[in-house]
Amino acid sequence: MRPGTHRQLRACGAIVLMVLLAACSGGGRREEPVAATRTSTAQSGEEPRADRGNPPFYDVLGKRYHVLPTSAGYRARGVASWYGPDFHGLATSSGEQYDMNAMTAAHTTLPLPTWVEVTNLENGRTVIVKVNDRGPFVDDRLIDLSYAAATRLDMVRNGTARVEVRAVATPYDTPVVPAAPPSLVAAAPASRAPAAAAGRPVIVPTAPGAPVPVAASVLGLPSLSATSVSQSRMFVQAGAFAERNNAERLVARLTADGFGNTFIVSDGRGMRALHRVRLGPIRDSAEFDRVKARLLAAGVANPQLVVDR
Repeated sequence: MRPGTHRQLRACGAIVLMVLLAACSGGGRREEPVAATRTSTAQSGEEPRADRGNPPFYDVLGKRYHVLPTSAGYRARGVASWYGPDFHGLATSSGEQYDMNAMTAAHTTLPLPTWVEVTNLENGRTVIVKVNDRGPFVDDRLIDLSYAAATRLDMVRNGTARVEVRAVATPYDTPVVPAAPPSLVAAAPASRAPAAAAGRPVIVPTAPGAPVPVAASVLGLPSLSATSVSQSRMFVQAGAFAERNNAERLVARLTADGFGNTFIVSDGRGMRALHRVRLGPIRDSAEFDRVKARLLAAGVANPQLVVDR
């Protein structure tokens, strides 16, 4: 892939992520980057999900991705690639800063963070990495490794390798191999497309066959009980306004058009206040698509999925 095309796809991913982060933010505290290398281990179970990088679903290049509800038991084989200097210091989808010398990786559907054991099937070398980013979105690649991880697996020169990826419930620290200066590092394969300059698109819906909380319809059907509403976290955001009057007008218009369960969420005070118009809750991606289509037909320019944590 030509470098120019790579940068364009990366910018595309950046736009997707910024929209998702803006929609999901509630005006709360700013998340500070944390170290990309784990210094303590969990005694049992999975690590809590990151505040960022785990929306119910996301679309990249016309394809929809759903994060797995759990990483337990995950095992897959496929092609691994790696990314390095061009992304060093940028934000990952989870909000952490990408460090090419840390043992990390990107995956399209594993929850963030997840610790995985990656084995190079061509030479038997194995590493433990922390999945804290989204990607790769190229061809049939399974995982994108940091430069340090790729070095440990001896796959930097070739750019890709056949690997097995296995989730581990109790991660442990893995030594980091010092990396060569960026000027001496071989060019990483163009596998990040579309990686986000400020992070990557993002997920976590219900697994196939798992119980789905009954969500209130935003298409004019009766509302939910308080108990059912409390179990749902997904909403559709129709707009965000600095002036509350504008938000109230949109609510009134949507209500007149037959949309149910439309409400305002206000964050901040005074000049910094932001008033978001939301509908829901919704139960899954299919309902999101239906509501989004109706909102577009009603003149709402850019409906967004938001997750209420």
